Amino acid sequence: MTNREKNCSTLFAVEGRPFFGTLIVVSVIVAIAQCAWWTLLLGGLTAFVMYFFRNPERVVPQEAGAVVSPADGRVIQKKTVMEDKYLGAEAIKVSVFMNVFNVHVNRSPYKGKVVDVDYIPGRFINASFDKASELNERNAVVIETEEGKKLLFIQIAGLVARRIVCYVEPGDSLERGERFGLIRFGSRVDIYFPPDSEVNVKIGDKVVAGETVLGVMK
Repeated sequence: MTNREKNCSTLFAVEGRPFFGTLIVVSVIVAIAQCAWWTLLLGGLTAFVMYFFRNPERVVPQEAGAVVSPADGRVIQKKTVMEDKYLGAEAIKVSVFMNVFNVHVNRSPYKGKVVDVDYIPGRFINASFDKASELNERNAVVIETEEGKKLLFIQIAGLVARRIVCYVEPGDSLERGERFGLIRFGSRVDIYFPPDSEVNVKIGDKVVAGETVLGVMK
């Protein structure tokens, strides 16, 4: 069973198990050795790591054309851009910034077939900076919808993030709201809408992956 399949039914993302599993073992050993302060410190760290890798279920909207947020967090950018590399067309770009307290499991914003996945090595500057879209390590996914439109979303590593995980590859199918990957420890996801879409969110809005409708494709 792949991690994509496993994460459909687990309370915590499977990628977190090595982290909090190790911390639990070390915490127990330290507790047995009666090192009170270390036990408290490691217990707190273990709780935080488990919280970070939580993998909650979401109620996905079913309205026609609804494009849901690919990430939990806050909208930090919304503007019309020329996206030459993957779409070769004008697009409406929306950026969602995830801090370390947000759920970091990413979800597909729409139903469609994956036509391109492109991983680009890069830097690890603060993901809230606009230049992170071009300089940071990132992973781009393009899906083609049943209506024949293309939707681009890009996972972007941040200042602390050092690992982008993507479960899909070209030829795979995604459902709206389906988990497709995650980014460890603070990051961002950009989504590029077709230019005739109605994008309703504004800068500063808090959004929830798989539930918050960012806009509607016409």
